[in-house]
Amino acid sequence: MTERRHDREFVRTFFTSPTAVEGEADSAKMLRRAAGLRGMQAPDVWVPDNEDATAPSMRDEGAENIVEVIGEHGAEFPGEIHPRMVWHRDSPETRYQGFQHMLDITDPEQGAVEHIDGFVIPEVGGIDDWKKADECFTIVENEHGLDEGSLAMSVIIESGEAELAMGDLRDEMGKPTNNLERLFLLVDGEVDYTKDMRAMTPTGELPAWPELRHNTSRGASAAGCVAVDGPYDDIRDVEGYRERMTENQAKGMLGIWSLTPGQVVEANTSPLPPKTGSWLLDADGEEVELASEDGAEVYDGDRLSLEATDDGYELRVGGDTRELTADELREELLGLTSYVPSMDDIVDSMEEFEAAKEAGRGAIAMTQSATLRIGGTEIDIAKDRMWDEATYQAAMTPISLFQDVYEHRPDQHEELAERYGADVVERAMEVGL
Repeated sequence: MTERRHDREFVRTFFTSPTAVEGEADSAKMLRRAAGLRGMQAPDVWVPDNEDATAPSMRDEGAENIVEVIGEHGAEFPGEIHPRMVWHRDSPETRYQGFQHMLDITDPEQGAVEHIDGFVIPEVGGIDDWKKADECFTIVENEHGLDEGSLAMSVIIESGEAELAMGDLRDEMGKPTNNLERLFLLVDGEVDYTKDMRAMTPTGELPAWPELRHNTSRGASAAGCVAVDGPYDDIRDVEGYRERMTENQAKGMLGIWSLTPGQVVEANTSPLPPKTGSWLLDADGEEVELASEDGAEVYDGDRLSLEATDDGYELRVGGDTRELTADELREELLGLTSYVPSMDDIVDSMEEFEAAKEAGRGAIAMTQSATLRIGGTEIDIAKDRMWDEATYQAAMTPISLFQDVYEHRPDQHEELAERYGADVVERAMEVGL
């Protein structure tokens, strides 16, 4: 695994706020509101957005508001702060404006730069354009006496050029002619990417772009950066937002853009291990979470039924009915069920493997068992899973994420202890070290 180059190895939330709202007595009111977020409502990365979220006529005032609000509240904000500047691969004028705003915002006499972790650069093109942005960062740092590389650069992948440029990063980073090691986040921008690709759908909705998300996750992994998905703009569709995050997490993309504090809460909690474990059942193509009742995992739907017979069992799945012995039924149900481990389950398994490894054993079997109750009929199932070093390292990802969150977000300690219990939190912070 390529070593991460930034303090944060994981970023769950990328939250944007307009820097200046036209027609308001206080044009910085959205910035002030965001600066006051704490706990699970506060993002890992806050992005005062002086690009798309702010009208072009308000961007100079927006840069001034960034300085004022971050200078006043930046020290107390619990996440990182990465303002988004204007930039465009095809517009020198736009690039120059973004550069000037960066210079103004990072002026040490203004009092904001000590709380700013970096800047977000949109609309990048090929790798040479990334180098132009990096050079602007280097000039800003030298102009104000900052250490070279102290300002992180995050880019938004909004074009085919930028997508292809991710493949060049491993060869370009570390050359003496650039400071691309400063790269932090690679963020998908599916709206402008759709425009750049000239893509269309019958409904006018955005394509899902699973290829882009995969490529960005792969590019981030190869370059030691962090991958973040773009905005999910149907802010009322909580279930759709959760499904999008679940799909992303299977690609290694654990972060996502958040447009509201409510989305921040969902995105902050989604990649964390669940509080309690749960059994899932494939009921004729529909995945159902079973309810735990009196020591049994219960399915009470109508897509699947089970009855005991004189010779064994009768299992009906949809329109298919089968006569099975007890062993055949168990084998069938093992294929239809899966278990989602809780934080406590993961920590238990890791502790058990660590103890076995200390005792000189390279692999051990872990047993998962349950009593299933379907239509009033119960049957016990159990399956063994072999744990070796590779299994252990794979299970470490959610624990590493938790440890990273716990280290960098003390404002969330109380909520995490309430979620898991103080004992589980303490144990989770010790495994794998």
